[in-house]
Amino acid sequence: MSLGVEIFDLPARHFQVFWGASGDLWQSLWDRVLDVTGDDPFRLWILGTLIYTMTLYWTIGSIYTLLDVTNRPAFMRRFKVQPGTNEPVDNDRLRRVIQQVLFNQVFTGLPMLLGLYHLITPQTPELIRKLPTFTTVLWQLAVCIVIEELGFYYSHRLLHHGRIYRFIHKQHHEWTAPIAITAMYANPIENLISNLLPIGVGVWSTGCHISVAWLWFTMAISNTLHVHSGYHLPFLPSPEQHDFHHLKFNQCFGVLGVLDWLHGTSSMFKSSKQAERDYIMTGFRPVREIHPDQGQEGGKKIK
Repeated sequence: MSLGVEIFDLPARHFQVFWGASGDLWQSLWDRVLDVTGDDPFRLWILGTLIYTMTLYWTIGSIYTLLDVTNRPAFMRRFKVQPGTNEPVDNDRLRRVIQQVLFNQVFTGLPMLLGLYHLITPQTPELIRKLPTFTTVLWQLAVCIVIEELGFYYSHRLLHHGRIYRFIHKQHHEWTAPIAITAMYANPIENLISNLLPIGVGVWSTGCHISVAWLWFTMAISNTLHVHSGYHLPFLPSPEQHDFHHLKFNQCFGVLGVLDWLHGTSSMFKSSKQAERDYIMTGFRPVREIHPDQGQEGGKKIK
């Protein structure tokens, strides 16, 4: 074995040892969960997934919404991507968002889960009980990420087509400065083909364990809430690209930005001040102070 292979193989072996040592712990915790919820595949995949995803969405979304409704704590305004917007958020608009999102979660989310359940390879209670290996989780999540990028980018661009936009996608773009829970504020057709299917197809194509599906849904839901939130917070995904999409309309259609780069749909963004701020913050100084707008210095306007 060459030295180069040994160098790369060493951390992999250590990670496998760590995973093997903690595997019994995860399996024990999973068994405890199933002892409470039961291990009936249909109830877990349909009812369990619906309750879990809705709880996750509204828990994270409510934290952000509380910031926008109360304008407190005041220091959080320093992390706003578009300062001065939704300060506070309009209550009537907020009610419409809540009603539409709840409708979408039940009347498009539930049918998709039912369809997904009947399409995937049947999973017995015995298979539900046994957690997959770390390697399996890793490659299945990677497939889900790639499929979502492809599915979301192209369906999203299609919804921006002149003959389609005003009938479907225009509703989502009522918010040029989005808030977190507007992530699923959309026409039900859009919610199904552009929000849910790109996420669900990865689960179907990999035939993954329900625990992997829930992990993937957690990643996808938390990410879309953060990038719609209007806040660029430390240690969380950068919202700059998708916020720029809401602001400028015809830029940054994807999730990762790879297809935007390939198709040239992020050129305006790349030359913008927002692109300088497009990174995960590892400190607590707001990016707008580190990279102030033109005519500002240290986050303060020059008189």
